[in-house]
Amino acid sequence: MVGGDQEDRPQRLPRAIYERELFRLQAELVELQVWVRQERARLVVVFEGRDAAGKGSTIKRVAEHLNPRVARIVALPTPTERERGEWYFQRYVAHLPAAGEIALFDRSWYNRAGVEHVMGFCTDEEHRRFLRQCPVFEQLLIEDGILLRKYWFSVSRTEQQRRLRKRNADPMRRWKLSRMDLESMTRWEQYSEARDEMLEATDTPRSPWYLVESEDKRRARLNVIAHLLSTVPYSEVPRPRFELPALPPLSGRRRPSREHYTYVPDHAATL
Repeated sequence: MVGGDQEDRPQRLPRAIYERELFRLQAELVELQVWVRQERARLVVVFEGRDAAGKGSTIKRVAEHLNPRVARIVALPTPTERERGEWYFQRYVAHLPAAGEIALFDRSWYNRAGVEHVMGFCTDEEHRRFLRQCPVFEQLLIEDGILLRKYWFSVSRTEQQRRLRKRNADPMRRWKLSRMDLESMTRWEQYSEARDEMLEATDTPRSPWYLVESEDKRRARLNVIAHLLSTVPYSEVPRPRFELPALPPLSGRRRPSREHYTYVPDHAATL
């Protein structure tokens, strides 16, 4: 059994320890970003796993302090009619990073090995073709110089149900709940079988899967970021330190009256 199928839940990492280490790791991610730009590297990080396993919150912490012009989150919607008529990998190729960029895939081409296969959105032949072509596709990316990292988030059935119920009760997060999430609760074994088949076909020496135990989201976030940093040969890039210029004296120019402008009402003053 792959981790996450058992009902073992580790002790939650204390918030103070979590926040201190998260800050340190995020500072290292900034250094990684600078190195990627300097070396014109291309980094692709794939985040896959169970629904409600913590992929989105981990991606959020990875990207939180990065320049969105360098590190992009790729979360593609349902394919259009035209895209369904393309080579399956084609629409993902368009979102691969150029030199000096990072692409964080919030789900990826592995949709075909998971939800599409389990829910019947692709044929058995399309699924088998994907499992044959995917290692070749990833080998081509790696041979072209792309740094590819793949993370699979595991969570137990009990914890997944707890998180989905909590999401359904939270008006701020209810939008994240979909029919696919509900189906994942009733098709647990089918998703397990699809995952195992996917790992068997696509966990290769040059493009391995890294499994993430995500019963405790705090631990999972730290573990993924620390591991990602450890697998990329980045180094600190010297950066210039700027001195702020002295402000020149004001000319005494008289500004137009505030009455000529429309200001946003001071809602905060009513609190």
